[in-house]
Order: sequence, then C-alpha cells, then structure tokens
Amino acid sequence: MEQVKKLKLKKGDEVVVITGKDKGAKGQITRVSPAASRVIVAGVNVRKKAVRPNAQTGEEGGFIEKEASIHVSNVMLIDPVTKKPTRKRSVK
Repeated sequence: MEQVKKLKLKKGDEVVVITGKDKGAKGQITRVSPAASRVIVAGVNVRKKAVRPNAQTGEEGGFIEKEASIHVSNVMLIDPVTKKPTRKRSVK
C-alpha cells in the first residue's frame, strides 16, 4: 500500500501563489489532496470547461469556469499576524 504524505497546509488556510501564470495571487484553500500533493485555491488557476446539455437533469450546455488544482510546492502560507508569505514550522 502506498503511503500518503502529510501536508502542512489545510483547508481554510490563506496562501499566495509563488510561481506560474497566477504568481502573486492570494486566496483561501478550498480542497486538499494529500495523495497527489495538490491543493485547490479559490479564484486561482481558473479553467474553462465545455459542458453538454443534459435533458434528464435539465442542465444547460455552455462553458463553466472552475478552479484547477495547484501543486503544494507552488503556494506559500500567509502568516495571519504579519500578512507576509512564510514557511510553516512546528512551534516548540
């Protein structure tokens, strides 16, 4: 059985993107996937997806925008006191 890494980030943490097309964007973590080492940040890395209409459920077709995941190495936690990006460490 594959061992899952423990992440230092959790749902609700405020983070800033440190690399990529959304560099400098701030947002709150909405979902964490420890098995893939990825997080979804609200309002960051937004993708457009084409959706077909579904007559059974009454859904209309068109384009929807949804956030894609980002690797945890590309985000940095924001310290709630200083409001600056920081590395998370255990306090002794």
